[in-house]
Amino acid sequence: MKIAVLVKEVPDTWGDRRIDPSTKRVDRKGDLVIDEINEKSVEAALLVKEANAGSEVTVVTMGPSSALAAIRKALAMGADNGIHIVDDGLVGSDAMQTSAALAAALRPGGFELIITGNESTDGRTAAVPAMLAERLGLAQLTFLRTLSVTGDGVTGERMTDEGHLDVRASLPALVSVTEQIAEARFPNFRGIMAAKKKKVESLGLAGLGLPADETGAENSWSVVEDVAPRPARSGGTIVKDDGTAGTQLADFLAAAKLI
Repeated sequence: MKIAVLVKEVPDTWGDRRIDPSTKRVDRKGDLVIDEINEKSVEAALLVKEANAGSEVTVVTMGPSSALAAIRKALAMGADNGIHIVDDGLVGSDAMQTSAALAAALRPGGFELIITGNESTDGRTAAVPAMLAERLGLAQLTFLRTLSVTGDGVTGERMTDEGHLDVRASLPALVSVTEQIAEARFPNFRGIMAAKKKKVESLGLAGLGLPADETGAENSWSVVEDVAPRPARSGGTIVKDDGTAGTQLADFLAAAKLI
């Protein structure tokens, strides 16, 4: 089985995240790491590979030259090869353009299963998986907390506000997974050394067959009009118990329409 798993390089969630006021996009000058949800996506792909003899996992990312580190991390975990979509003409691409580039890279591979995270921690659109499935004409199962492949189908549990749904699709298919899917393994020394020798194909706009006038920030389908920092938290209300604390609390809850 040919499996593709998408990963993304994002600003470290443990660091301070800022918006570049000139571009109105996430400032990527700080520490960059593979998105945590993508580590779990890779783990899900490796578990499917281990359960289906002869399977191969290809890691795919779109990003600058530094994003190669995200691919190498996934290769060290056990993936077999990678595809790096990198081109200055793609800088600032929105979800629509990103899905077009990913589809162009994945289409020739004949992948039977594509695994993604449900959303990245920088953009948080949660739209790329569905857009990509539509472009590739694949069945899609999104927001899965479990995943298994049996025969010619894929099954899983999809999270809902009321609980979960048991869902199934025939292969080939695309699935997006949540943080509950699996705990990612740590690469061992042998895996890290082996990752350095694994093949990573680099693709630009020419290799993807995409015209430059349809990609990048200048040709984006969506435009950020304005950004503003999150307001600082204000101090809470302190109730001093002078014999009327109960009444004060009741008044506070009533004002907030909680009682």
